[in-house]
Amino acid sequence: MRFMIIVKSCPEFEAEVQPDPDPQVMAAMATYHEELARAGVLLDGSGLRPSRTGWRIHYGADGRRVVDGPFAEAKELIAGYTLIQVRNREEALEWSRRFPNPVREGADAIVEVRQLYELDDFAPSEALDRMKSIEQTPPKT
Repeated sequence: MRFMIIVKSCPEFEAEVQPDPDPQVMAAMATYHEELARAGVLLDGSGLRPSRTGWRIHYGADGRRVVDGPFAEAKELIAGYTLIQVRNREEALEWSRRFPNPVREGADAIVEVRQLYELDDFAPSEALDRMKSIEQTPPKT
């Protein structure tokens, strides 16, 4: 089972001019991710640049349009993530409880955890078979 630990953004992250995180936060994150790696459950993890450097694609009846960031409501944005693969929901909960405060100790912060869909969760179909074959194709280097 794969789970994504999602670090919700905050005004402090969105205002970031250049990445210069709190050394204590970086040390705590490094320790946590090392523990995940040693346990063999870490798949990926990274921070995201502020929304002003991104864009959104809006879809509607009249087609699609690109909207450049920044985006309002920092609390609704994602600042980073850690992707883990564990045996069950309880193990994911145990790991997520240990996630360090991504802002700094004592600061308000939110970390959300969501389970990823696996292709086997969907009913068999030709399109699903195509998706499975894509996942098995090694990336070009």
